[in-house]
Amino acid sequence: MHTELSYWLDRISKYAGLIAAVLVVALSLLVAYDAVMRYLFSAGSTALQELEWHLYDAVFLLGLSYALKHDKHVRVDIFFERYSPDTRALIQILSMLFLVIPFSLLMIVYSYDMALQSYLQHEVSADSGGLGARWIIKSVLILGFVLLLIQALSEVLKAYHRLHKKSLLYKALGVAALLGALIYAAWYWRMAFWIDPVYLMLLLALVGLMAGFQVAFVFGGVALFFALISDEVGLDVLEMLPYRTYGIMGNVTLMAVPLFIFMGLILEKSRMAEGLLESMGRLFGSVRGGLAVSVVLVGAILAASTGIVGASVVMMSLIALPLMLKHGYAPTLASGSIAASGTLGQLIPPSIVLIVLGDQMHLSVGDLFRAAVVPGLLLILLYILYILAVSFLREDIAPAITSQEPYAKVLKAALKAIIPPLLLIGAVLGSIFAGIASPTESAAIGVLGAMALAAFNGAFDFALIRYAAVETVKLTAMIFMILIGATAFSLVFNELGGGEMALHFFTGEVGDKWLFIFMAMAVIFLLGFFIDFIEIAFVVVPILVPIVASFHIDPIWFAILIAMNLQASFLTPPFGFALFYLKGAAGDKVTTADIYKGVIPFIVLQLLALLIIVRFPDLIYLFGK
Repeated sequence: MHTELSYWLDRISKYAGLIAAVLVVALSLLVAYDAVMRYLFSAGSTALQELEWHLYDAVFLLGLSYALKHDKHVRVDIFFERYSPDTRALIQILSMLFLVIPFSLLMIVYSYDMALQSYLQHEVSADSGGLGARWIIKSVLILGFVLLLIQALSEVLKAYHRLHKKSLLYKALGVAALLGALIYAAWYWRMAFWIDPVYLMLLLALVGLMAGFQVAFVFGGVALFFALISDEVGLDVLEMLPYRTYGIMGNVTLMAVPLFIFMGLILEKSRMAEGLLESMGRLFGSVRGGLAVSVVLVGAILAASTGIVGASVVMMSLIALPLMLKHGYAPTLASGSIAASGTLGQLIPPSIVLIVLGDQMHLSVGDLFRAAVVPGLLLILLYILYILAVSFLREDIAPAITSQEPYAKVLKAALKAIIPPLLLIGAVLGSIFAGIASPTESAAIGVLGAMALAAFNGAFDFALIRYAAVETVKLTAMIFMILIGATAFSLVFNELGGGEMALHFFTGEVGDKWLFIFMAMAVIFLLGFFIDFIEIAFVVVPILVPIVASFHIDPIWFAILIAMNLQASFLTPPFGFALFYLKGAAGDKVTTADIYKGVIPFIVLQLLALLIIVRFPDLIYLFGK
C-alpha cells in the first residue's frame, strides 16, 4: 500500500519535472529570439520579456518536487555518507516531517493570501504592454509548494518502507515530542533565553547541516522554528516571505542561472572536452609537464564555456587521468592539476558564483565578469609556471611524451578542436563585456551556440537535449530552494538583531577595515570546508554587505575576493567538493592521500593569487570598470 501510493505521488513530481524541462528549452529559445529581434530589428516586446521570467519561475517552482524526488537538494554529507541505511532513512523522515512539510504549509498559506489579493485587485503589469492577470504567476508559487508537499509525503512513505528498525523512528518521534513539550512550556511561561537567540539560531542551523538534513530545508525550518518560539519576532514576520520570493521570481539577473547551466550541460555531453584534451595533450605532450599544462588550459576553456565545476572535474578525471598515469606522471601532480583546473569555473566567467554574488551584493554581473578575467588568468599562469617548474626540477614527475606524428598535423587538429569553443566563449562573454547584451541574453545565445557545437561534434540529438534540460531543472530548483530558505532565515535572523549585531561587532569592536577583510575571508574559507558556495552566498554574504558599505570597501573587489576564496575552499582537504568529484570518478587509479598531497601546492597558489589581488586591487579593472 505504501509503495503503491508513493509510486503515484512520484509520478506527479515526474510529470511536473518533465514539463519544467520543456519550459527550459522554450525559455532558451524565447530569450534568444527576443534578443535577436530587439538588437537586430528594434522590435522589442514588454509582454515577451515578462513571459520569459514567468517561464523561468515555472522552471524552478515545478522543479522543487522533482529535485526532491531525485534527492538533488544538496546536503552536507560529511557524516551522512557514513550513516547506516536505517539512519539515512530516519534522517529523511525527520527532514520531511519537521522541515519540509511545515515550511511548505507556511508557504502555501501565505502565498495563497498574496495570490488572492492580486486576484481581487485585478493586478496587472506596471509596464505598458506587459502581461495582465498577475495572480496566475503568483499562483504558480502555491502550486510549486503543493507539489513539494506531495513529494515530501512520498519520501516519508518510501523512507518508512526502507527502515528496518521501526523502533528507531518511534524513539526519535518520542524525543522530538518531549523536546517540543519542553519548548512549548518554556514559551508559555515566557522564560528568557539562556543564550542570545541569534547564536542559538546559528548553532541549530549548523547542527542540522552537519547531521545531513537538506541545506535549503534546514534554513527554512530553523527560521520557522525561531519565528514560532520568539515573541519579539512572531510568525507574522514570515508573511513577507512570499513577497520576497516573488521578488526572486521577477529577478531577471538570476534568469541567467538556468540558461548557463543548460548551456554547460549541453557542452558536457557534446564530447567537446574529450576532443580538447586529446588535441591539447598531443600539442604539449613533447614538453615535460605538457600534459598537465594541457589539462590547465582545457580546464580554463571548459570554465569559460560550461562553468560547472563538478562536470569539469569528472570529465577530466575520466579522460585525462588515465592518460597521464599511463605516461608516467606522478599521481599527485596528475590529480592536483585536474582538481585545480576543474574548479576554475568558480571564478572564470560565466561563473554561476559571480551571478549569485552579483544578485546578493546588488552589483552588475557584467562588471563582475570583467573584474574576474585578470584573477582567472593569474591563476592559470601560476598553475602553468608551477607545473613547468616542478617538471624541470624533477624529470620523473612529468616526463615528456615522444610522438612520431608530424607537428603540423597535431597543430591543425588542436586548432580545429579549440577554435569552436573559443568562438562560443568570445560571443557570450564579448557581448556582455561590450554591453551589447545582458548576461541572460548572452546565455540564451550561448545555448544555441552549444547546440551548434554539439551538432558539429555529431552529438546533437533528442537524448542530449532531454538530459541537459532535466538536469538543468534539478540543479536550478536546488539553487533556488536554497535561496528561498536562506531568505526566510535572513528575515528571522535580522528581526532577532543578527545583522545589527554583526555590523556593530565589525565596525565597533573590530573597527579596522583590513582586519574585517581578513576575518571575513577566514570565515568564508573555513565555511567552505563544510558547505557549498550557494549556502555561503545566500546566507553569509548578505550579512557582510552592509559592513562592506560602512567601511567604504569596493564591493566589486570584495566580491572577487569572495569568489577566489570559495574556489580555494573547493580544493581544501578533507571536505573539498572537487576532491570528492575526482575520487569518485578516478576510483582506484589514485589514492585519497595522493589527491590531498597533489592539491596542496595549488591551494597555496590560489592563496598567493588572492594576496596579489588584495595587494594590487586595480588589477581587476584592467578590462574596464
